[in-house]
Parts: sequence; C-alpha cells; structure tokens
Amino acid sequence: MKLNNLKPAAGSTHSRRRIGRGPGSGLGGTSTRGHKGAKARSGYKKKVGFEGGQMPLQRRVPKGGFKNINHKEYFAVNLSTLQALAEKKNLTKIGIEELKAAGLTSGKELVKILGNGELKAKLEVSANAFSKSAEEAIKAVGGNTTII
Repeated sequence: MKLNNLKPAAGSTHSRRRIGRGPGSGLGGTSTRGHKGAKARSGYKKKVGFEGGQMPLQRRVPKGGFKNINHKEYFAVNLSTLQALAEKKNLTKIGIEELKAAGLTSGKELVKILGNGELKAKLEVSANAFSKSAEEAIKAVGGNTTII
C-alpha cells in the first residue's frame, strides 16, 4: 500500500451539486432559491434576531439588573467557627493564615467575621471586615479586632 493508491471507500464521497448551470442539469431556473423575495436575491443576509417582522425576543423581554463594579465578595466566618478553631488548636491569635491552615479559606478571598454563635475564648482576630455584633462579642470577652 502506498499513499498514491489510497482511495475513499466506495459510496462515501459525492460530487457537489452545480447549481444554476442550465435546465438540463435539473438545477437551473431559480437555482433552488424558489421564486422572488429577499432570499432569492443575491446579497441576502439574514439579520441576527430577526423574526419575520414579529417583535424580536431581545426587544420583547424587559431589560433588568445592575452590576455594582465596586461590590466586594466576602467569605463569611462565624464566631462559633472561631471558638471551635481556638479550642481545637489552642490559639489566641486568629488571622487569615490560621483560617487557611484549618482549611476554611484558600487565602485569596476576603474574610468577614460574623456574629453568629458564642465566643468564650479571649482572641485577637484579624480579618478584612467585621460585623458590628461580631466586633462587640469579641471585645466583650476581652479580645481584640484588627482590620487588615
């Protein structure tokens, strides 16, 4: 077998239809385009979203929504989680590095401490943001908060 001997399988290829080559070809006359109308003419191009004159979908559906470009997405950590972490690892300081080591965050996202749960341990907590209730609860136990 050589490259010059290779041929496609029998019946797998067809010669293309040559449209508009006279009535003897069977594809003359209107050349498969039907009679008249925009689609029969040269240069016709279907407009994206055109629905035959019906009000198109992108104009029927109301516009909505707003994307705030200054929005910051925080990863939430509750006081109950901090208490459990402090008990488990005997910590007095908790920051993003400790949360990363515990497998709570990847270390890339912003962290916000929320006031859900009870805090008994005196902790020095550093994070990107604190809720008012979390900050009050940490200070009530004698702890300290630091915004990074």
